[in-house]
Amino acid sequence: MLEHLVPKIIGKNPYRIMNIQELKHRVMARMPRHLARTLPWDDVLFQTLSVTLRAYGRSLPHKNGVVVVVVDLDYHSREKFQQQLESLFDRCSPRPPGGVRLAVEEGEAWLLGDPAAVYRAYPLAKKYVIDSYEQDSVCGTWEVLADAVFRGGAERLKKNAYPLIGKEKCRWADNIGQYVDAQQNTSPSFQEFRKLLNELMNSSKNSFLQ
Repeated sequence: MLEHLVPKIIGKNPYRIMNIQELKHRVMARMPRHLARTLPWDDVLFQTLSVTLRAYGRSLPHKNGVVVVVVDLDYHSREKFQQQLESLFDRCSPRPPGGVRLAVEEGEAWLLGDPAAVYRAYPLAKKYVIDSYEQDSVCGTWEVLADAVFRGGAERLKKNAYPLIGKEKCRWADNIGQYVDAQQNTSPSFQEFRKLLNELMNSSKNSFLQ
């Protein structure tokens, strides 16, 4: 999704997107096996980002870039989770320039923020489902999108193993993301993400974005 959305915001400026899941596996590979298997996801997330941000803090000043961390809010308290993630930047010395933005409740909210894009990608999408969605509501967002575009909806999809769910979510992100209008998207959390990127671009001539 971000591969489609970021260029619509920053134009032709170069950027790089790194998947936190991939970084997580690298960090876990260096942990004792029993620890890697038992640590809660949040602990692994914070550990992964801490390592990554420290590395960027040392390298980015020389490359003239910024780091933007995008994470699904999921079940977290928004204010507390935001503060926890932002504090990871502050613990770095030097601190990498950038910040954190949350997709509320999930990344699919940014796709549902542009119903026209959903219909272009899926002309038979169920309008009554999309119309019932309240922007950035905590309601099981990916399930709403599944009910709108996937035959049998979320319930049918949940009967399959998770890899299929992940595969479908990636397909939606690609198919819909290419049509999303970054200017008109009505997801508040997407517009906060867009605003941050614009502010970073306008405040400096940074040329490296994550």
